[in-house]
Amino acid sequence: MRAKSFADMKCSVAGALEAVVDRWGILILRDLILGLRRYDELQHSTGIAAQTLATRLKQLEEAGLVARHQYQTRPPRHEYVLTDKGRDLWGVITALREWGDRWNVHGADGPPLDLVHRDSGHPLQLALTDTVTGAVVDPADAVPRAGSGADDLMTFRLR
Repeated sequence: MRAKSFADMKCSVAGALEAVVDRWGILILRDLILGLRRYDELQHSTGIAAQTLATRLKQLEEAGLVARHQYQTRPPRHEYVLTDKGRDLWGVITALREWGDRWNVHGADGPPLDLVHRDSGHPLQLALTDTVTGAVVDPADAVPRAGSGADDLMTFRLR
């Protein structure tokens, strides 16, 4: 059963949560970002029940995050690929992974996944950057400010 909808909230975080559906949706998106495409691969990787996976994939498709493409006609088989909108969640998934590694929420002896530069092999991490200068900005120097779409609740949150 799905929780209360956030669709009417004028909040980017609430809207993003609505789009990714739930924690299964996040794991499915993680796997698609890592390159898995087929239903059986997604089911094996997540351990999700078949009906739940089918439902989540449909919801992710309806949200415009995933596209389904037929790769075989007899019997009909489909693969799932991220849309541009879905690929843009890469940073969100990476931020969750980095947070999980920092706080060792995975319980492993080290990070289960390392992200490295294709050519140098050097470790990579997310960073805030100034959109004008390109300089990396310390999160302590980031200040929230009401945007052009802010409603009364957002203004309340920022007082």
